[in-house]
Amino acid sequence: MLNPGIQSDERFMREALKEAEQALEADEVPVGAVVVCNGRIIARAHNLTERLNDVTAHAEMQAITAAANHLGGKYLDQCTLYVTLEPCIMCAGALAWAQLGKLVYGAADVKRGYTTVSGRILHPKTQIKQFVEAEKATDLLKNFFKTKRKN
Repeated sequence: MLNPGIQSDERFMREALKEAEQALEADEVPVGAVVVCNGRIIARAHNLTERLNDVTAHAEMQAITAAANHLGGKYLDQCTLYVTLEPCIMCAGALAWAQLGKLVYGAADVKRGYTTVSGRILHPKTQIKQFVEAEKATDLLKNFFKTKRKN
């Protein structure tokens, strides 16, 4: 029998990938995120930096705000964030302040990911799982940037 946690992680990451595809359709960097609490998605988001003309409008930042509004509080210690790309240092800092319970991400960000830049910035109790559906997330990003370079 498969581990139900693994199945759930993959299932919820596929939901984050759907958000990334929405970002792609809007000509945003294709990063998507969902926040899950008690087995339910309580927030969905994708990058909005171009649309909002706001460098802080990353998928994670949008998801944190939506989840906090849904819960009526600023702490996400009972929640899991699924995001298609390793968070940057800004997003990791926000996740630390939100005291996120668990972070699950897909593709590594070797240039700007928080692990490359700073090591452990997340809250000490935050659990981390890497590289869930990483190939799909990486392909979305590579294809996006390949298209941008051609144009």
